[in-house]
Amino acid sequence: MADDSKPGQQVDHGQARIFPCDGCGADLKFSIGQQQLKCPYCGFEKALEFSEDASVEEQDFGTMVARMKRVHEKDRHDETGQKEIRCDSCGGTVIFQGPLTSSGCPWCDSPIQLDDVHDAEHRVPVDGVLPFLVERDRAQKNLADWVHSRWFAPNEFLERGVDGKFNGVYMPYWTFDSMTFTRYHGKRGDYYWEETGTGDNKQRVRKTRWRSRSGAFQRFFDDLLVLASKGLPSKVMRKLEPWPLEKCVPFTQEALAGFFARTYEIELDAGFSEARQIMKDRLEADARNRIGGDTQQISSIQTQHNTITFKHLLLPVWLLAYRYQEETYQVCVNAATGEVQGKRPYSLAKIALLILAIAVVVGGVALLNR
Repeated sequence: MADDSKPGQQVDHGQARIFPCDGCGADLKFSIGQQQLKCPYCGFEKALEFSEDASVEEQDFGTMVARMKRVHEKDRHDETGQKEIRCDSCGGTVIFQGPLTSSGCPWCDSPIQLDDVHDAEHRVPVDGVLPFLVERDRAQKNLADWVHSRWFAPNEFLERGVDGKFNGVYMPYWTFDSMTFTRYHGKRGDYYWEETGTGDNKQRVRKTRWRSRSGAFQRFFDDLLVLASKGLPSKVMRKLEPWPLEKCVPFTQEALAGFFARTYEIELDAGFSEARQIMKDRLEADARNRIGGDTQQISSIQTQHNTITFKHLLLPVWLLAYRYQEETYQVCVNAATGEVQGKRPYSLAKIALLILAIAVVVGGVALLNR
């Protein structure tokens, strides 16, 4: 039975969903420029549909973790397998592998999505989606600028640039809010100098004067992001921050039309464990700043987390994989800000010349000081 409460049309016995054009019947795609659905054939445009009470709200972390535990114990479901969906436009087969939930038919390029995955009862529902804001052409230009700014890249790489096709992908993220209260104990170290020896053996030695320090402070963490997918390196993805999360809209499958999308592979509680470690590192840095001095020693630090909330968001990324001298490199572009991050080749010759130049300068300074 079709689900009339959601926009679009179910196909293949309710397993997938498409968004047919009201004008010509072709499949609508999300238009970045218009920020709404648009038919690539007749030009028909359609605004995204939201319910009157739809909003992107914080969810209680403890309540959701308990709910997921009960649901999984009762009937465990798994979205990481393989599903074959029949394309309603051409009859071809679209394969959804692993966490992929939105794709395009390899035969006719019609957009198609798995239905009832992002909002399934046995899954943590998606609270919001940040629509694509950066067009593919702008992403290509930003990538070209990024390539030419790589100082230690091979000249051939700089001249040739990166050749490849961008794929637009919605990646799953958790955001966490937490009010923290931290107590710390440690020591503040202040450097001072003493002269030792006599005559030609006389020298200045740096020493440290230590004093005990302790204290307590509060810090509120707001929308700390954790990538909920295993498909991309988290270090590279973290460099894409910040994201304009204030531009998120309530989740609708219409925003995904024409793009790839993935569901989460890292569970909510595991995501908070990663967030807690990030918070711990930042709180330790705060404690060191409060201790002050030239160096610090922390003997103990204890943090209490209160009022933990979360959101499940889909954030847009342009992805491109390219080959250079038989090696594969991947580049990610924040499709909301245009920030480019990724891996690229290095020129060993340029690095060696830099090391040689530094050695020459250091040697010259040493000769002048004799």
